[in-house]
Amino acid sequence: MYEPNVVGDWQEYDEHAGLRIRVHRLEAAEPPRGRDDAAAGLTYFSVRVTVENRGPRHYGIHLEDGQIDVRVGPDGEGAFIDWRNSQFIEGFDVYPLRRATAVLYAAGPEVSLTHVDVQVQLRVDEEWTERRLWAGGIGVLEGTAPAAPAGGGQSSLAHQVSAFLKEQTEPGGA
Repeated sequence: MYEPNVVGDWQEYDEHAGLRIRVHRLEAAEPPRGRDDAAAGLTYFSVRVTVENRGPRHYGIHLEDGQIDVRVGPDGEGAFIDWRNSQFIEGFDVYPLRRATAVLYAAGPEVSLTHVDVQVQLRVDEEWTERRLWAGGIGVLEGTAPAAPAGGGQSSLAHQVSAFLKEQTEPGGA
C-alpha cells in the first residue's frame, strides 16, 4: 500500500542514484511582491521543495509550474497558486553535494489549511519521475529525521493518514 510522505520527509529516487527530494517548511506567509487580487479572502502560505544530490554525477532538474499540485482541506480542493510570487527550478544542474530549492506561494480558506497535500513530479535530465505526495498542514509539526522518533503518538498527522489509508483498503472500509 502506498502511503504519502509527511511534510519534512526526504524521498529518494531509485532510478537516479543519490537524488532525493522533500517538501518542507509549510507555513503561513505573505508573498514578497504583494497579494494577488484573485486570492481575496484566502490565507496565504508557503511551502519549499528541495532537491538534493548525494550521488556521484550531476543531474539537470526542472521543477516548474504545473509540476506541483497543492490541495487543501479534507475534501482535497485545489489551492490558489500564486505563480507570480513563486520561485521555481528551471533547468538547473544540481552537482554532487548540492541542493536546489523552489518556493511556492499558495492560498486557501484558513479553516482548510490544517490539511495540505503537495504532489510533485520532478523532471530529471528530460525524463519525468513518478509523482510523490506529501501530507501536512499549517500548525502541524513536520516529520523529524529518521534517527529521531516523531512525537505525537496516536494524534500525529502521519498516524492519522496511515490509519485512514488502512481503513480504506480493509474489507468493509469506505
